[in-house]
Amino acid sequence: MKLATLKIAEKQMAARKESDGWVTIPDANDVGELLKLADWAERANSATPGVNGSTKVDAASAVYDVVIPRPSKILCCGLNYATHIQEMGREQPTYPTLFAKFPETLAAPYESIVLPDEDPAIDWEAELVVVVGKGGRRIPHENAAEHIAGYTVANDVSMRTWQFRTIEWLQGKMWDRTTPLGPVFVTPDEISENARIQTLIDDEIMQDAPINDLVHGPEFLISYISTFTHLNPGDLILTGTTGGVGRAREPERYLADGEILETRVEGIGSLLNKLVKE
Repeated sequence: MKLATLKIAEKQMAARKESDGWVTIPDANDVGELLKLADWAERANSATPGVNGSTKVDAASAVYDVVIPRPSKILCCGLNYATHIQEMGREQPTYPTLFAKFPETLAAPYESIVLPDEDPAIDWEAELVVVVGKGGRRIPHENAAEHIAGYTVANDVSMRTWQFRTIEWLQGKMWDRTTPLGPVFVTPDEISENARIQTLIDDEIMQDAPINDLVHGPEFLISYISTFTHLNPGDLILTGTTGGVGRAREPERYLADGEILETRVEGIGSLLNKLVKE
């Protein structure tokens, strides 16, 4: 099943993908709100145009918003793909390198991303995102899959100059509306364990790897993070990026005004964001 948060007449609506468009889901303003309902999957599957206010939306007229616009937590794992660890000259970590984002960092899947004047070194990081379904604390690893509702796509656009001002990365990762998310949420059956994750700039491939190159997988991250904080339905875990970032290239390469940044994961879809100078 694929779900999206659509903008319809200036309102947000959660919707289920059909072969010829979308069906809105009653009583759910967005996918994040839907996931808070214990029977969210049944509600999404049973939505029928003309019943309880559900409507049909033509595929060509669909306007996508941030798929989960107001998560209670956005946790991010850095240095989690073997190829990226190698290109950055780091040791493979024993424990996840974690940082957080605020919801204000999220941007819509086709929104223009503003390149702030304060940093000349703005980089790309394609990420598979775990979406929490069932909340919990101290979740055992063997039960963690039960807490995963599904997956989506993000790009952790990073302000490298600010990121490496100190040993803490937060200030390079938290700029408003710089983390596109979506375009859809998919249940786990929609994506294979070796699906490819890619970044393209103006159709040139910059990152390309299977998602199973992760050092710490989704189940481990769910279990590890829930040890110290309660996870809630709709929370997001960005699982890290693969090799091919701009900072690791020789010479270094960064995002520029007018370029098109595409981020995609097989089985989910593509973010398509134009870069514009502030």
